Parts: sequence; C-alpha cells; structure tokens
Amino acid sequence: MSEFSLLIGTKNLSSWSLRPWLLMKYAGIEFDEILIHLDQEDTSKNILAHSPAGKVPALKHKGRVIWDSLAICEYIAELYPENILWPADPLTRAHARSVCAEMHSGFMALRNEMPMNCQGVFDYKDLTGDLASDVDRIKEIWRDCREKYHGPFLFGQFTIADCMFAPVVFRFRSYQVAMDEAAQQYSDTILSLPAIQEWLDGAKK
Repeated sequence: MSEFSLLIGTKNLSSWSLRPWLLMKYAGIEFDEILIHLDQEDTSKNILAHSPAGKVPALKHKGRVIWDSLAICEYIAELYPENILWPADPLTRAHARSVCAEMHSGFMALRNEMPMNCQGVFDYKDLTGDLASDVDRIKEIWRDCREKYHGPFLFGQFTIADCMFAPVVFRFRSYQVAMDEAAQQYSDTILSLPAIQEWLDGAKK
C-alpha cells in the first residue's frame, strides 16, 4: 500500500482528475488509485467519504486531504523538488504558473461546449464566439511557449503546465478542432506519453 491515495473520477470524463494523475505517473511516484464512477446515484456519497469538497480529484497523504488539481500538483512538486516539476528559472516559473492559473480559472466556453470525452468523436468544425476565442487563446499559449522555450513541451521539459493542458489535447482530438503545425506537434507530444496511453486504456474500460 502506497503512502499516497489519489481519488479520481471516470477516466473517460474527468479532466480535472487527469492532471495530478498524469503528474504523479510521469514523475514515477507510486500511489493507490481510488476510482469513483461519475454520474451515478451514489457518486456524491462515494466522493464525500474521502473528500470534504465532494469533488474529484483528491489526494490523501499522512491523514490529510488535498482536494484541488493544481494544489495537488503544487504539493507534489514541493515534496519532490528533484523532479523539477516547475521551471527552475524564476521568470520562466512565473510564466508557467500564469498559464496554469489561466487554465485553472478560465476557458469556460471550452469547458461547457467541449466537455472531455476521451472516446468520443464529435463534429465541431465551425467555432464561433467565446468558444472560438478560447480555442484560439489555447493555441496561442502552446505556440508561444514552445517557441520561447524550445519544446517539445510547453516549457522545454515536462512540467505541471503540461498536466494542466493535457485534457485540452483530448478535447481538440474528440471535437476535431483544426490545428496549426505547432498545436499539432504539441498534441502529438502529449498523446505519445506512456502515461497518457495508460489513461486512455483505462478510459476504454
């Protein structure tokens, strides 16, 4: 039994669960996975048995519960500084934290109109309004970061920022969003990760 337990939702649907799960898998940190099936009559009761917020994900460690995706990622980064899960340079780290915060609190049209469904294939070729703005802004972030820090990830090496944007890669694929070369290359980089393939295998089940 691991010292960490990570409470997650249905892998096909839970974008917030993917973020800390991916970070811990990529960093090679062992944890016990507690899977809660979403959209069931007993979902809320089952989550509340582990987390006071009543939402997934939640990390259980040393008798405490951390119940926010970004907070979990920050906590893991502090516990394992040798993994360099944030950029080492302060200005670059501030940039990474900025795009993470933007993802964490924004892009509501994308969330509402393109919910994550790893196995689904949908037709969203005509993007308009706030959804189009969200998609364009995400592509801009990917392009700017990869050009500035020389890829293949957003800040050169893999960081928390990649965990925050990984669910968007699934969304763009499922909703067949047209991508420029930079966005396609970044999507391919994320999709090629063994941990992402493991998540997809779980989603199929």
